[in-house]
Amino acid sequence: MSDIQGWGQDEDDDLLFADEDAPDPLSATSGPAAAPWKLLIVDDDPEVHAITRVVLNDVTFDGRRLHFLSAHSGGEARAILNDHPDIAAVLLDVVMETEDAGLRLVHHIREVLGNRRVRIILRTGQPGQAPERRVIVSYDINDYKAKSELTAQKLFTTTVAALRSYQHIDTIERNRQGLETIVDAAGTLFEQRSMDRFAVGVVERVAALLPRAAGAFLCAVPSGLNPEGPNPEGPNSESPPHGRSWEAVVLCGTGVFADAAGRPVGAVLPDAACADIAAALARGCSLHRDDHSVAPFQTRSPGPVALFIGGHGGLPDVERRLLEIFCSRMSVGFDNVALYEQLRLAQIATVHALGKLAEYKDEVTGEHVRRIGRWATAIARELQAQGACGGAADDLFCELIGLASMLHDVGKVAIPDQILRKPGKLAPEEITQMREHATIGGRILRDASGPVGGRSYLSMGAEIAESHHEKFDGTGYPHGLAGDAIPLSGRIVAVADVYDALLHRRPYKEAWELAAVVDLIRAEAGRHFDPRVVSAFVAVLERGGPEA
Repeated sequence: MSDIQGWGQDEDDDLLFADEDAPDPLSATSGPAAAPWKLLIVDDDPEVHAITRVVLNDVTFDGRRLHFLSAHSGGEARAILNDHPDIAAVLLDVVMETEDAGLRLVHHIREVLGNRRVRIILRTGQPGQAPERRVIVSYDINDYKAKSELTAQKLFTTTVAALRSYQHIDTIERNRQGLETIVDAAGTLFEQRSMDRFAVGVVERVAALLPRAAGAFLCAVPSGLNPEGPNPEGPNSESPPHGRSWEAVVLCGTGVFADAAGRPVGAVLPDAACADIAAALARGCSLHRDDHSVAPFQTRSPGPVALFIGGHGGLPDVERRLLEIFCSRMSVGFDNVALYEQLRLAQIATVHALGKLAEYKDEVTGEHVRRIGRWATAIARELQAQGACGGAADDLFCELIGLASMLHDVGKVAIPDQILRKPGKLAPEEITQMREHATIGGRILRDASGPVGGRSYLSMGAEIAESHHEKFDGTGYPHGLAGDAIPLSGRIVAVADVYDALLHRRPYKEAWELAAVVDLIRAEAGRHFDPRVVSAFVAVLERGGPEA
């Protein structure tokens, strides 16, 4: 390398790596320092590092200065690139520890690391070692410069052009990743049937969409209250900001707001931020500040909901647009989940109404069905934990069976009271009539479940009502089903029903001792009962029974 005597002033000056005068400090734009652009210098000549830093030291682009990283070999550069995936540009020498060390590094960046965003500017003092045409065609580089042609001005121009190109590519990539996050969130969250789980999923996806933010939370205005803000007179008013009719409550949060669930926003944020939430909800549009953003959800239910993102240091336009798209899609999700919950509550109300029919016919049955509901849920969850029934005992199954099991004896509404409440042993014709309650209950519930469609409390209640007197060995009624041909819900309720019926007094019998009941159920495994269900029942019993 030739001696360095001075720096060039413009494109016609002497060469940067030959004889140049002192440089004229330049910058692409001026403005306050933000997160700097990372520029990696890879060269085995320490003077090249020093000169590059001097020439580019005062450069800013889009309000951001440069942060220099230095490597003196391809190996050092690999380590730095692994630790800094956000490097914007690499000024790369070809000949270092080997004649093609620089070209090997290009291959490592593009093929091994899979980094297509970083701009690679090849600088060589020995063009013969890496002919320009061959390198441009064979390697994914963005510029090729011989050190003999680089003036200070050209180095500046080349660097700024690389940063601008990186910025555009980075914006496109962030858009792509953001849209992928939104599409994935829509596909996953729209399957949620619980408003709590849906809300948690929303803030988790926001954390992935805006990873620089310190935290985010969802808040909702209590039903019937008007989002006028914690202090309608303004944040500078002497009126107390809290304790008014309006106060949004945090539903769930991430990051610094991870523990804020259930608290009023006034206890989590300063007054000015609370006022921003109120303003965004009242106007129905997003509001952005330097340190936080508020995005309201346009939903018909469950009421006014807003997303607060804090500590992001200011959102660029691309992230604001992604946030708007995300909130628009999630607004539909909120309405879907709310409609599902309304349907679920309507089904629950129907189940309780039908269950009341059995209570009016038999006061004992009232408490009996509630206990069976708890036992059925506990057994189903145990089967799910054991993996004993494959995928049959999934989350929806476990969610439905508790209420559905309460309908197992609804068919008894058609059984005459003199049979249902007879204190003594039933005659054969009375037994035949009593057994009809299984078929009658199944028919009633199946007809009721038809308009609902899919798996529901009513459809599962129908199969339970009709199958809970079937026996595992095929000797039960009404259809003589055996083994896995009996619906799993019926096999579970069969155990819970017999256990509770024997353990409690009935008009026609006294209560049994617990040990005798358990011994009978164990003995009937494989005959009356599914052995897997019996095993799950015993496991729950040994833990103290189902939760109340």
